[in-house]
Amino acid sequence: MLAANVNDLTLSELETPADPTMGARYAFPIYAATGSAATAVVYFEVAPGKRLGRHTDSSEEVLYVVEGEGEASVGEERSPISAGSLAVVPALVPHDICNTGTSPLKVVGFFAGSALMHTFFEPMLPGAEVTIIAHDSEGESLFAGTPFVSAMVN
Repeated sequence: MLAANVNDLTLSELETPADPTMGARYAFPIYAATGSAATAVVYFEVAPGKRLGRHTDSSEEVLYVVEGEGEASVGEERSPISAGSLAVVPALVPHDICNTGTSPLKVVGFFAGSALMHTFFEPMLPGAEVTIIAHDSEGESLFAGTPFVSAMVN
């Protein structure tokens, strides 16, 4: 059985010097590298006044708010969230979560895939316009990138 307790996780920092309002702590206890074949789970915490960071995921995600208060944005929609809230985020739709409360916002995300690509629109790595985080059977990898623009050549 593949199991994890969110209270025992070692959380990584997600932040960018370009935007002091962005910042979260996270862990992926269940995904391809930990032995899952078809799903993934992320646990993250956002401090008061901070936000996760606008990004897309390669797979649909269901968010469950464990504790705290905030606002979720999915595409152009915004909705208040609090403990017990659920939200579905379609694959490749930009989304973000902001903590509007006075205590940490704690969230669990369930993905419909075990290998994932996350594209953050803030530059978290030197020289990057976007940051891509991959979670696959090899573990977690970060890549600096620039948006791809397709052009027709005559």
